[in-house]
Order: sequence, then structure tokens, then C-alpha cells
Amino acid sequence: MDFLVAPLHDAMVGLTALLTPFAGDLATAGAIVVLTLGVRALLLPLAVRAARGQRARARLAPELAELRRRHGADPVRLREESAALFRREGVSPLAGFGPALLQAPFFLVLYRLCTAGSVAGHQNALLAHTLLGAPLAQNFAGVVGGGLFAPPSLVFLGLFALLALVAWWTARQVPADAPMAGVLRVLPFGTVVAAAFVPLAAGVYLLTSGLWTAAERAVLTRPA
Repeated sequence: MDFLVAPLHDAMVGLTALLTPFAGDLATAGAIVVLTLGVRALLLPLAVRAARGQRARARLAPELAELRRRHGADPVRLREESAALFRREGVSPLAGFGPALLQAPFFLVLYRLCTAGSVAGHQNALLAHTLLGAPLAQNFAGVVGGGLFAPPSLVFLGLFALLALVAWWTARQVPADAPMAGVLRVLPFGTVVAAAFVPLAAGVYLLTSGLWTAAERAVLTRPA
């Protein structure tokens, strides 16, 4: 997937140049936001399919539970009856998982772009810029030495607060009866931990993508 990093880098540099007259020092961070939103928008049809698959599995959950009650002692019969139920209802047992997995390569390329020190043998020009005085190429450990309340450290602290707020919003959207609901409510807060160790550019990406995910789930999972 590294062959996709260079074109994305060039697109980001072009976006930065376009935004600079309007955003000034915020242009590079703005370019990361715009590109992240653009990729997420392109992947929206996959997210819609994933949401439909999740609703289909939820609709069949009571019948699957009844099959497990009746044939739990016979795994072969349980698999056969479950497969027959999915065929009868026109639902794939993996509905929703495929589209979600297809999104992963795009996210990995974006993340790589936000963390790579060099692209195609040249220095990553994006990471030479700053956001409100904090270097986009630096992580929290690299700036906190200048003081916890120095401007670069405050930028990271603000990022952590926003990521925690988004994680809280995302966790609230997990249904109480969802499988492993407790784990699913904790996982979003992993972005706060990750943002402490990755460059600020990647933290901007995590925040933008997290906001999109939370809003997307709020819309796609709401009752019809």
C-alpha cells in the first residue's frame, strides 16, 4: 500500500497550498482534515452496506438464539439450521463485516501518510509544518519536555480532550444488548492513548476520522 502514499502526499501538498491563503498556519492540518473527510465520503456506500448487514443480523438474532437453544448440543445440526435461516431470509452471516474490512487499507494509507518521515525518498513536507505552534511531526513526549503548559503541550492536551469527548459520544451509541457491549464502549477511548504516542498529524487524522465515525453511526443506526 506504500505506492498510494506518494499520490496522497502530493494531493495533501496541493491542498495545503490552496488553503494557505485562507487558513495560514492551519492549512496543513486543514488539508489532513479535508483529505480524511474526502476518503470517508468515498467509503460511505461501504458503511451503509455494513449498517444494513448489522440490522439484518439483529433482526435474526431471536431466531438464531432459538436455534442455539434447540440444537446447541449438536453443532453440525446448528450450523445447518443457521445456514438455512440465512438463505431463507436472503442474508449473509458475514453481512456488514466485508465492507468494514475493505475500509481498513484506506485508513492505513492515510495513517502512513501522517506518520512517515519520508515519502518516495524525500522528506515528508507535511510534517515540516505546525499546528498552533506544535510540530505536526512530533508526538506528545517530544513536546512536553518544554513544559506541560507550553503552547505545543496545550495543543496536545486539547486534542486529547476532544478525542475523549468523541470516544464518549461513540460509546453512548453502543446498544446495551450488543455482544461484548462493555468492550465496545471502552475501545473508542483507545484513540486517546494512541494520540499520545503518534505524531500530531496522525492525531488530527484520528480526531477527524473519529468524528466522522460517530456521526455516521448516529445516522445509520437510528431507527427507521
